[in-house]
Amino acid sequence: MTLIKSISGIRGTIGGNPGEALTPLDIVKFTYAYSVKMKERRPKPEGERYKVVVGKDARLSGDMVEQLVCGTLVSCGVDVVKAGFASTPTTEMAVVFEEADGGIIITASHNPKQWNALKLINEKGEFLNAEEGSAILECAENALFTFSDVDSLGDIEEKDFTDQHLDAVLALPAVDVEAVRKAGFKVALDAVNSVGGIIMPRLLERMGVECVCVNCEPTGEFAHNPEPLPSNLTELCEAVVSNNADMGISVDPDVDRLALICENGKPFGEEYTLVSVADYLLSRVYDEALNTGKSLEEVAAPYQMTTSSNLSSSRALRDVTEQYGGVYSAAAVGEVNVTTRMKECGALIGGEGNGGVIYPALHYGRDAMVGVALFLTNLAYRKMKVSELLASYPQYVIAKNKIELSDSALIDRILEEIKSVYASEDINTIDGVKISFESRREWVHLRRSNTEPIIRIYAEAPTADAAEALAGEIIGIAKNIIG
Repeated sequence: MTLIKSISGIRGTIGGNPGEALTPLDIVKFTYAYSVKMKERRPKPEGERYKVVVGKDARLSGDMVEQLVCGTLVSCGVDVVKAGFASTPTTEMAVVFEEADGGIIITASHNPKQWNALKLINEKGEFLNAEEGSAILECAENALFTFSDVDSLGDIEEKDFTDQHLDAVLALPAVDVEAVRKAGFKVALDAVNSVGGIIMPRLLERMGVECVCVNCEPTGEFAHNPEPLPSNLTELCEAVVSNNADMGISVDPDVDRLALICENGKPFGEEYTLVSVADYLLSRVYDEALNTGKSLEEVAAPYQMTTSSNLSSSRALRDVTEQYGGVYSAAAVGEVNVTTRMKECGALIGGEGNGGVIYPALHYGRDAMVGVALFLTNLAYRKMKVSELLASYPQYVIAKNKIELSDSALIDRILEEIKSVYASEDINTIDGVKISFESRREWVHLRRSNTEPIIRIYAEAPTADAAEALAGEIIGIAKNIIG
């Protein structure tokens, strides 16, 4: 496996040859480059200190990577605030709490335990844009390393931001702690033995929710594949049923993705995490407008009755948004692309279909804690089972396929041919090619891989058979071109 370098950071396995793994040298180089570009982006008077927050998930290599990152920052004359075990959204918010110049999150997100990564964020606690990320990649490869002298080294301070993060979540007007407390919910939680096992039980306790913990010790020894997909959550599904819980909650190792389980032990579906939260927030604005006689825009202000997700996320979000008279706006795949689009359209809520909820009233970052708090509030108000809530939404199924090519040059040819074949349909080209078949309520999205000669094909339709048939139709056209 080759070391993966992208605008949001670097990712690789621990252990292996240079260029094929995330080595200590890589960590030092990219941390140094981050420091250089941060100082260029935020010039300060001589003598004024720079500050960076560093947080990590619980994976086994976290301590080693943290020491290298912090040591490099200190050698660059940067003060470090070590957040220790902290979710990705906690670290993002800590940058704002500390009025820091940036942050580095040590996590490989949903990747297995042998992986680790550096996620790089700016002074707003948000991921770097493409231009900033590219500048760091170039600097890391070409830098002439110059470190501070002994009198100018940075300092290290340790702080725990968990409760400060939760305080902000629970203070949101859309979160009704008392309603949740009165509902007397019982949930089963799978935190895959990472930092979700620290912050999520604390959130549930403060909301008066009984929590049955599954894999909640932050040992870094992941009990199963850490991506919160149904195939990896069988233990949680069983725990929900055996404990007569109202629902199950699953998070990935850095707690920015949220997957839910119904009371019957069946998956709620990652795609529907964002749909359900958006439904609640839109209905809240709609009902208040109805009761006060104000316009939707007045009640939603300073945000709009707009939602946003990436092109590969379910159409269900658009359907629910339009039911309330709102507007849906699509973004290219990638969290930074979604947040950029959300800012442009003033979105009330947005995110990604992988269980990523982004609520601007808190911060512009995927956050499982705010997702849980809003979902439980909605559930308390609706007074229905989780399975009943799911059944109330438009039902779709996404089929995920890919085409592996021997020559990456074929990718552009295939995409152009697909556009030509379906020229009469609604086509979006902001990220690959997405074709929407409005009369059938279906779509297919083709994207190139950033690291391999692969075209990823996501197709959605009201049934699994229809989704697979649409994907098969596209694959057939591609194979004819390949020959």
